[in-house]
Amino acid sequence: MKPLIRRLRSGALLKRLGPGLITGAADDDPSGIATYSQAGARFGMDLLWTMVLTFPLMAAIQMISARIGRVTGKGLAANMQQVFPPWLVTILVGLLFVANVVNIGADLAAMGAAAKLVFGFGQHIFTIAFAVMSLALQILVPYHRYVRVLKWLTLVLFSYVALVFAVKIDWVQVAVHTVVPHVKLDGAAITMVVAIFGTTISPYLFFWQASEEVEDEEADPDAGPLLENPEQAPYELKRIRLDTYVGMGFSNLIAFFVILTTAVTLNAAGITDIQTSGQAAEALKPLAGNFAFVLFSVGIIGTGLLALPVLAGSAAYAIGESRGWTIGLEKKPWEAVGFYSIIGLATILGLAVDYSPLDPIKALFWSAVLNGVIAVPIMVAMMIVASRRREMGDFVATLGQRILGWGVTAVMAAAALAMFFFQ
Repeated sequence: MKPLIRRLRSGALLKRLGPGLITGAADDDPSGIATYSQAGARFGMDLLWTMVLTFPLMAAIQMISARIGRVTGKGLAANMQQVFPPWLVTILVGLLFVANVVNIGADLAAMGAAAKLVFGFGQHIFTIAFAVMSLALQILVPYHRYVRVLKWLTLVLFSYVALVFAVKIDWVQVAVHTVVPHVKLDGAAITMVVAIFGTTISPYLFFWQASEEVEDEEADPDAGPLLENPEQAPYELKRIRLDTYVGMGFSNLIAFFVILTTAVTLNAAGITDIQTSGQAAEALKPLAGNFAFVLFSVGIIGTGLLALPVLAGSAAYAIGESRGWTIGLEKKPWEAVGFYSIIGLATILGLAVDYSPLDPIKALFWSAVLNGVIAVPIMVAMMIVASRRREMGDFVATLGQRILGWGVTAVMAAAALAMFFFQ
């Protein structure tokens, strides 16, 4: 109890920001930046309101995933096996792996393209370098040190906030479009709203935040699963709440500014057909100048370096937990061979996507479709686990969390159906 009191007295709540902050920042990966850029370029400010709507939904489901990890001391896949038969869990984590590999490939390609825009050469060389760098950091650097690198990388996302100072903005119009929904009831607009939801609320984020709560707990000799250490619950649940609200707020704020910046530059100039984040950066150059162009490009590279370990790591956690392997970024490579093999395989296969004849835009679309489909059963399993005393003891999800959690599950189910209906 004394170590807990010391942590509280030292004002360590802000210092303890970690899984939620990193998860939220990783949500704004290059693929996500591309989606938000498309929204701003095609629809102007009309979809700014979506960031207000997705914030409480995203925060609720991520808080539940973090709560499950911290209370049980196990990740999502291990807990899902309490709800679903093993064969179904295997199928779901297999689909997650495929979706993450495609996402890794798209992110690496976007990072290489952004580096080429800045330096003028070597797209494939940069792509390989980023893949090797990310893989080396995950394998060679223990989690308690690597997590500090990831925390610092979140700062690069402020480049998208800085962009607003490089362009002229009508803030009255921004306020109106933020609080009053503007959307045409046609297939293109509905599909874009669905894409924003699918990009913002993604299954790999659930697995990552739950597993990183377990990593943090295991790295702290004074901590333990809340089921076994209930006296730690007041502090830890408060920390999770703060961490998640800050992380998801940060994620949605950055997405908001990407939509806003591309709306007042690209859309205003009549440039509405943006397919990749690299195209958005290149189109900004003649409109907003070199400063905005460099900021946008650096943001793509930085957030990619942040997202790669989250994508590869979440797949490794999910598969490792479902197979009963030794897992964890704090483990040495020879102590968790299967876990690190999945991280390596996901990164290498993602890199192969960049060299394959596969259209990265179509690949990313199908990745989003997969994420949208598998998110629903995973969220159902999460809500069942979070509501059962058999798994959660006295720390079942609160009534508010259950209402919001089932609400966002219903929204994602509707979004998945709409994705197919409007294609």
